[in-house]
Amino acid sequence: IVLESETVPVDRDEVLLIEEWRVRPDGTAIAPGVAAKDTKPLYTLNGQTSFELSAYGNQRLRLRFINASQRTVVAVKLDNHEVRVMAIDGQPAEPFPARNGALVLAPGSRIDAFVDTAAATTIMLHDGKEAHTIGKLTISGHLERRAPLMPAPPLPSNGLPLQLDLKNAQRFDLALGAPPDWIRPADFKASVPPAFRARAGRVVVLALTNRAAIATVFHLHGHHFRLLDRLDDGWKPFWLDTLAIEPGQTQRIAFLAEYAGRWLIEQVATDWAAPRLIRWYAVE
Repeated sequence: IVLESETVPVDRDEVLLIEEWRVRPDGTAIAPGVAAKDTKPLYTLNGQTSFELSAYGNQRLRLRFINASQRTVVAVKLDNHEVRVMAIDGQPAEPFPARNGALVLAPGSRIDAFVDTAAATTIMLHDGKEAHTIGKLTISGHLERRAPLMPAPPLPSNGLPLQLDLKNAQRFDLALGAPPDWIRPADFKASVPPAFRARAGRVVVLALTNRAAIATVFHLHGHHFRLLDRLDDGWKPFWLDTLAIEPGQTQRIAFLAEYAGRWLIEQVATDWAAPRLIRWYAVE
């Protein structure tokens, strides 16, 4: 956790780490990348199957949700509370309320949210198949304030560009799929050619196409990107480094190639048995 240089107006700052396990009937867990037959999913929050977060009523909490699950996109919800998204994947966003109060996190995603406590509630997780209660928010007492809580201002900028020159961007198509283009980490060699080469200081637009039969998670090392609108005429008001892409779907992302070097890109299908696959790109 890297704290801002400026004071952030919250009463509490809490990390909520979500982890995913596949457990056999005898209680043993299996590693990701192998078949999960005859296992059940188990989710923990901060290492506990039933986590309790105690707070005063009328407190403003900064909740740093981290999806450390291996393969599953999850939605996390606190009923009867407005959940306001303030940052995604370590970069400040233009604040906005989570749709239906639910935060959707791909494996490896992080979301910072502000929650003004009102009443006790459960912390629910949905993995696309069923809902799981992974914790609860309990209220003990009430915090008196001299003035009512006002909408929070955006978090301090980390200096990412306000605008991206899409018109003059370098553009590359990148299909998410299987070997030989994508390689397991154990088989990776420095002699493998890059997926693309970008010029330092130029904007890069990637068209990511998921050719798999299930959703696939893409992770870009070295740079954060904007998720472009369908018409390629704007972008979502947040930065990402991780994106889940539905089967058969193409998503376009854009980033400023600021940092010269060789950088990894990763993909993994949202299936417990799926292997993690990598390629690399160059900024020169």
